Amino acid sequence: MTTATPRVRTGATQQPPAPEPGPRTTGPWLVAATVTLVLLALAPRYGYHRDELYFLLAGRHLDWGYVDQGPLVPALARLADTVAPGSLLALRTPSALLAGGAVLLVAATARQFGADRSAQTFAALLGATSGIVLATGHLLSTSTVDLVVWLAAALCTVRLLRTGDGRWALAVALVLGLGMFNKLLPASLAVGLVAGLALAGPRRLLRDRWVLAATALFGLLTAASLSWQAVNGFPQLGVAATISGGDSSYSGRLDALLLHFVIISPFVVPIWVTGLVVLLRRSGWRSYRALGWAWLVVAGIVLFLGGKGYYDAPLLLVLTAAGAVVAAGWAARSRVRRAPLAAVVVLTAASNAVLLLPVLPADRLPGFVVAVNYDAGETIGWPAFTDSLAAVHRTLPAQEQARAIILTGNYGEAGAVARFGPQRGLPAAYSGHNSMADFGRPPDGADVVIAVGWSRPDRLRSWFTEVTLAGRVDLGVAVDNDENGGPIWLCRGLRRPWADIWDAEVRHTG
Repeated sequence: MTTATPRVRTGATQQPPAPEPGPRTTGPWLVAATVTLVLLALAPRYGYHRDELYFLLAGRHLDWGYVDQGPLVPALARLADTVAPGSLLALRTPSALLAGGAVLLVAATARQFGADRSAQTFAALLGATSGIVLATGHLLSTSTVDLVVWLAAALCTVRLLRTGDGRWALAVALVLGLGMFNKLLPASLAVGLVAGLALAGPRRLLRDRWVLAATALFGLLTAASLSWQAVNGFPQLGVAATISGGDSSYSGRLDALLLHFVIISPFVVPIWVTGLVVLLRRSGWRSYRALGWAWLVVAGIVLFLGGKGYYDAPLLLVLTAAGAVVAAGWAARSRVRRAPLAAVVVLTAASNAVLLLPVLPADRLPGFVVAVNYDAGETIGWPAFTDSLAAVHRTLPAQEQARAIILTGNYGEAGAVARFGPQRGLPAAYSGHNSMADFGRPPDGADVVIAVGWSRPDRLRSWFTEVTLAGRVDLGVAVDNDENGGPIWLCRGLRRPWADIWDAEVRHTG
């Protein structure tokens, strides 16, 4: 069944209809396949990311929710590690495939905006080389799933706005509702889309029976995804408060604002800004004006609440798709104009590959890479990290080795011990960080503790009678990350039982 493109009126003046979708083409499929293959080829380089080690542990304790996320990514990690235990390639294959899917969604959105074959391929190239696609496509992360969820919801929204067929709202609600089982961020996109319709129209959609049914569907799925959070006192609010306070990577309002101008690429900023202007100002695109307002609203929410700057990055790719249509149309008028667009793709690909992918030797990684891309440093040196702990453990008398445990400051360090520690004879590791606190506390007799990830011993001295510096983490390379060179403390004489201090003092979020 086909429906006519809705006509939008302002007073007595009829607005031009939105552009018809462009022709189908194979170009975006080739681009998507290429980026997926590149990501798969690079997947085994460097090592696990801190979050990936955490996901693997969470996958061993499958639940309907966690302190900082839903169940989707831990379930993916559990599946990958079951199929191919210890394989980085298997663990990161879902991300590489999702990255290819994101490229196709960007191109499909451009097609809905009226892009011809070359413009669709150009949009796919911008998506494939963007920082948000390469970074999330290389690592297994909640952001990888979020990226595809937001892009799929945006594409369905474009179809809704172009056709006026409210049934597309059901697809939007289904995608966003399922995305809530990954993170709660799709709720902000839902708010942005509704606000966009209220501000820019067509407001009749807010009364459409299919849109109202979609609202109910999203509410039902949201209630299901929030059930674990509700039962456990909404711990994600505590994590959000920590992020808002700037006590996390990529957090802080200024950093969040600046990240908007680099998360795709600085070279692509003129294109996505053009896309925003076109959506908000061009009369022929008035049907899609709600999308431009949706990004403004969501970006405003992120900045006001102190969220991370990449939360709304998928919508920047939607703006990029719109800008790609205009830029490709401009370049089609002259061969000379094609050179700047080609340069944008080449410069974006080269810079993002160096900064976000493991293309340089890990033992000679320039400091500016880690300075720009914090996550790169967190994928280097985990086996050596556990070697440093093993060196301290071997110095203990046999009786103390038998009852010793490892207490880490963050979940990644605990995940590294779980992954690499058994081969080195290390005892179990425990941490109070996020959901690690729920995976178990140390046994009552564990009164000899090797503590790592605690830069200052003050907190440790409140728990133990004896705290001494036993060594330092040596990753064997000069990488400036959160672990390299950090102190390793040897603690004895537990002042109070673990049951008394675990939830009240050891547990923390961030």
